[in-house]
Order: sequence, then C-alpha cells, then structure tokens
Amino acid sequence: MTRPRHLSRALLCATLSLVGLTLTGGVLAQDRENADRAKEGMVAMQGSDTTPKHTNRLIRATSPYLLQHAHNPVDWHEWNPEAFEKAKREDKPIFLSIGYAACHWCHVMEHESFEHEEVAEVMNRFFVNVKVDREERPDVDEIYMAYTQARTGHGGWPMSVWLTPDGAPFFAGTYFPSDQFVDVLGQISETWRSKREQVIASAEGARDFFAQWSATDKPAEGVPQRDTIDQTAVRLARAFDSATGGVAGGGRNKFPPSMAMELMLRVHHRNGDQNVLEAVDNTLDHMARGGIYDHLGGGICRYSTDTEWLVPHFEKMLYDQAMVSAIYLDGYQVTRKREYAAVAADIFDYVIADLQSSEGGFYSSRDADSDGFEGAFYIWTVDQVGEVLGEADAKLFCSFYDVTETGNWFERMGHAPRGPKNVLRILKKPDVFAKLHGLSEEEVFRRLKEWRGKMQTARNKRTSPGLDDKILVGWNGLMIGSLAKGASVLNEPKYAQSAERAAEFILAKMLRDGRLFRTYRKGESRLTAYMEDYAFLIEGLLNLYEATFDRKWLDRAVTLSDTAMKYYLDESGGGFYFTASDGEALLARSKNPHDSAIPSPNSVHALNLLRLAVLTGRKEHRANAERLFKAFAGDVTQNPFAFERQLCALDFYHDRVKEIAILGDSSAPETAGLLRMVHNGYLPNKVVVHAPDLTADTTIPLLTGKTKRNGLSTAYVCENYTCQLPVTSPADLAKQLDGVGTVKRDQP
Repeated sequence: MTRPRHLSRALLCATLSLVGLTLTGGVLAQDRENADRAKEGMVAMQGSDTTPKHTNRLIRATSPYLLQHAHNPVDWHEWNPEAFEKAKREDKPIFLSIGYAACHWCHVMEHESFEHEEVAEVMNRFFVNVKVDREERPDVDEIYMAYTQARTGHGGWPMSVWLTPDGAPFFAGTYFPSDQFVDVLGQISETWRSKREQVIASAEGARDFFAQWSATDKPAEGVPQRDTIDQTAVRLARAFDSATGGVAGGGRNKFPPSMAMELMLRVHHRNGDQNVLEAVDNTLDHMARGGIYDHLGGGICRYSTDTEWLVPHFEKMLYDQAMVSAIYLDGYQVTRKREYAAVAADIFDYVIADLQSSEGGFYSSRDADSDGFEGAFYIWTVDQVGEVLGEADAKLFCSFYDVTETGNWFERMGHAPRGPKNVLRILKKPDVFAKLHGLSEEEVFRRLKEWRGKMQTARNKRTSPGLDDKILVGWNGLMIGSLAKGASVLNEPKYAQSAERAAEFILAKMLRDGRLFRTYRKGESRLTAYMEDYAFLIEGLLNLYEATFDRKWLDRAVTLSDTAMKYYLDESGGGFYFTASDGEALLARSKNPHDSAIPSPNSVHALNLLRLAVLTGRKEHRANAERLFKAFAGDVTQNPFAFERQLCALDFYHDRVKEIAILGDSSAPETAGLLRMVHNGYLPNKVVVHAPDLTADTTIPLLTGKTKRNGLSTAYVCENYTCQLPVTSPADLAKQLDGVGTVKRDQP
C-alpha cells in the first residue's frame, strides 16, 4: 500500500508557523474583480510597443512556455545546476514558478507581475528565479505540486514555490494577484534574512513529507479482486450528475471523465448493469452537445467551468483529444450511436489538421486566449452570425446553437465590450429541431454542414490562440493509440496513416541508442524520457500493430518495454518509478500510481505487459504486471477512484481475454470482413494478430500452427491459447466473439 500522499496536520501547522506567513494564493481564491483587472492588464500590454525592452536567458530555451517569458524584466533561469549554484553563492532563496503554455492564469500572472519592472526588481534583488514548463519537466512539477497541495489544500498553475538553495520547499501557493504577490515576496525575503533557522526547520519538515510521500509499504500477498472493479463502477455511476453527466469538482468545474467512463463501460459489458451505462451515455451525450466541444472546428476543450458543459476553459490539450476521442469510440461500439462516431472522427480530423506537424509528430496544445482574453476565438453574437450566413440562415443557426441576443455567457472579457456573448452548444437534437422547424432530418444535417463550413471560414480570420509546438513522446503515444483504434473502429485508413507518421517521427527523431527523449522542438530532442513516455508510446504502438499488423510496431513495443524494465522497474517492490535510474536526482523518486489528468504510467503499462504477455508468450510480462498490482493493492482497495485506469488493467487480468488470429490477404474483401467484425462491437479485452497466408509468423504464439480453412480467409478465437473451431464468415465469427456478453453489432 502506498502511504497517504499528504502532510500530516501537525506537519502542516508546523510548516505554516515556522515560516510565519499568513498569505496564501490560488485560483480558488480569485474573485471577479481580480479577474477583470488581470484581463484589462493584458489588453493594455497588447497595445504597447512590441519591441522587447528586456531579454533574459530564457531566450535560449526550446519550450514555448519559457519563451513566452524571455522578454520579462525578471532574471529567469531554467531548472539547471547554474541556478542552484547561484542561489548558494549569493545566499538567496529560489522562487520557482511552474506553468505551461496554454495556461490562462499563467498568462494573467505574467502580465500582472512578471512583466512589471518594479515587481521584477524585487524578485531579482532577493531571489534566484526559476521557470519550469510542467509539460517538459513533469518530475519537477509532480514533486512540488505534492507539497503545494499538502500545504495549501489545493493545487493549480501557475504554481509558485519558494525553495532553499538546495531545492527544499518552505512556502507555496498558486496564482497570486500582483499586490498580494509583492507582499509575499517582501515577507519571504525578510523571513529569509531574519528568521533563517525557522525557514531551514520548515524545509526539513518538507523533506520529511517527501520521505513519506515517496515511500511504499510491503506489497500485498494477492492481486485486488474483481469485486473492487465492479463496486467502483457502481459508485462512480452514483456520483455522476444525473442531469448532465460527469462529476462536478468542487460543485462547479467538470472535466471529461474519460478513464472513469472506460472502467464503467467495461463493467457494463461484463454484467449488463444499465445504471452504469446510462451514466456514461448521458455524459457523452451532454459533452457532445455542450460548449466544451468545438462544434465548428472539432476538438474538445480542457474542462467546463459550469455543470452544464456550456462554458469551457478553452485550451485544447493533445492528451484530452486522445482520451476523449477514445472514449467516444467505446461509446459508439457499445450504443451504436453514430453521433459518437462522428465526435471521435471530428476530434481526429481536428488533430490532424491543426496539431500534426509537417514532420509527423503532434504538437502539445492550443491556448485558451487570443486578442487579450480567454475564448475570444470561439464566441459569437447574433450580429456576427448574421454577417456570415445572412438573416434567414442565421436565424436557424442561432436557434440550433443557442446564440441569443441576451447571450449564454456573461463573462466580461478584457477590452471586449460588456454585452451578450455566446458559446455554441446544442439544446435540441437534430431530429427534434427538424420537426420544430418543418424540415427533414436530412435537410437539417445538410444545412448544418454548410453553415459550419462558412462559420469556420469566418472564424479562421480571427486571431488564432497560441500554439505550443513542442512534441512530447507520452502525449503522442496517447494520440497514436487513439488514432489507431479509430482506424479500426471507424474503418478509416487515414487515421492509421496519421498515427504511423507520428510513430515513425518519434522513433527517428526522439530515440537515440535505444533511449527515448521527452521533448522535441525545432530540430532538437532533449531531456531523458519518463516512464509515462515509454508506457504511453508502447500502448500506442500496440494499438498501431493491431490496426495495421505491421510487425515493426510490435517489435518496437517489445524493445521499448525491455528498456523500461531496465531503467524504471522497482526490482524490490514492484511497479515502475517515474524517472530513470540514471536520471536527475530530485528530492524524491516517485512511482506515483494515481491517475490524474492523464493516467498513471503504472496503470497504462500494467495493461501493456498483459497484452505483451499474450502477443509474445513471455511469461515474465504477466508476472511483472502481477507484481505491479500487488505493489499498489492496498491503495487500490482503499481509494479506487484514484486508480480507474489500473482497474481497467485489472479487468483485463481477471477476464478470459479473447485471443483473435486472422489469416488471409489483408486486401481481400473476405479478410476485411472478418476484421470489421472484430472491431464492430465493444470487446475491450482482446488481442488481435494477423498473417496473410499459410506461412504464418510462428514467432507470435497465437499464429503458431494456424492455417486457412479450405483456402479461405479464416478467423480463430482462442482463450489462453485454446481455440474454438476456425470460422470463415463474419456471422460465425460474431457468435464466437460475443458468447453471452452484451455486445451490440451491426449486421454482417
């Protein structure tokens, strides 16, 4: 069992009292006045001379987030030994600021504080200032976020942490308004000078916290049972909002619960629980119709700021595109609702058009802000729609997408005039809308397609939100995996082709001497990769193999898994560390198994190992997956909501996995028909292999001894390498695949 990842109340109180500070910062404390003032400040900056007055050492960085701060008057350092050596030499504490390029409140704090010379003068005089892109250095972010959450009770970005010159934290917050930030800087600098012994004692308390945070207990004797999976799915369904789906964090924000829904669909597939399915279906339906989904350009935003999925935080992250598209594919397979397939396809098309580089890799994100305020690129007024579509069409468009004279979003945005603003959303489904307006459903779809094209063309003339064009291996792995899955489920080869381009790019540009690099930008690969990079890429390559049956993707997955075992495996306790054994030593070496915005690499790689065990016949892969499950068994049992993706892997472990072998020329219609049937229905716990003819690839155990039946394209369905009779028709294959399950399929 992993020990609780939070400071004890006594240690928290000691930390606060020792430092002697009473101010705390965080997004949760922001009020409307601060928000408006911040946005007005951004607009004022935009109207100033664009010639940089200052240039600091971040100008040499490759991270777009760091480059955004390269012209601050702050004497920023990257995270490197030079910064810590300077702090020791000058006897100054370190101010560590962590964020990312698409972070709205990171921009606010920059414009309010870091761009102002009087604030920078205080920072430069009393501190060594370090900027970190959390997406490039998730190891640094994870450690100091754990401390920040423990100390303040919440976390977020920008994250603001003050450290001793040897890296131990002693005070932390998130976003600080400029006046509060200056007060904090003054108090901390005074405390550092006059109460040093208290700061050092506080830093030692933080070290004790990290020792507890990174420690794990003895592994459990057994793997968590299936009951834990089923009970968690039922509890999740009860926690979901019965009106609009999802779970409102803190009573307001809603994030797409992709991992929870994956777990819930698995349980429904096995036991037919309709309450679990309805919770997922309701969520997918409302997300697809809400403002969190970009109805013009495709793609999903980071989260909704309300419980109705109406007003999103408008940033578009690559990992969200991957995870949300994947769950819509699952939803489509389970329900056969074609609108779910359409959402997945729209997300894929958006990613290929906007986030795939000319070299093949996928960029990280699109910003939330443009023209000085959040959401400017996406919002509409009735008059703006009329200018694009004309009065008659605009009236119908506005009715369908809830664009009104009074507006559906009343946020004041920077220099934008006060008044109605609308985020596009769908209140009535197309069939209902058609009846209300005396139109056929086909006519509604035709017009909507035409209108969306015109509206998107008009929108593209606006200032685009900023692009974070760094390429991260892990996030690319997630996107490769979803695209490959989409190619199979939607029978659309272009998605597999896009995934292959990305995989080829990574293996050519971000792999050297068998080791992955974390990040790439403008021809430079840098930073030793983390376990999430290996786990997510391996998953993507396995999906890509099952979509294309190109053996090189399986071979690469096997090789990368062996590398991960060498540098990241906890030999004594099981599971995988986040950082490599030869990586930079920080205050703690974590193997945090908890899922967060993205799944834990331990969760993802547990399923990778189980799939590889079937595909390669190497029993040590399954044994290492079992050791991983045992390492975190106590935590999984006590806090299953933090392990949704690991419970999905456990579902695979406990199930009678379908091992499917297809023989036949992949270009033959008969073979294609068998493959379509494999992916037609929802069957999460399966492994698929293929060989074109009688000379099957005997290095894959599932193909050993397999032959075509009567010279025809043939399918074998096996469990634990024991096979049913071979079949040659999609209908017979469907019967073997479905058994007594709840799979819905189109007719063969």
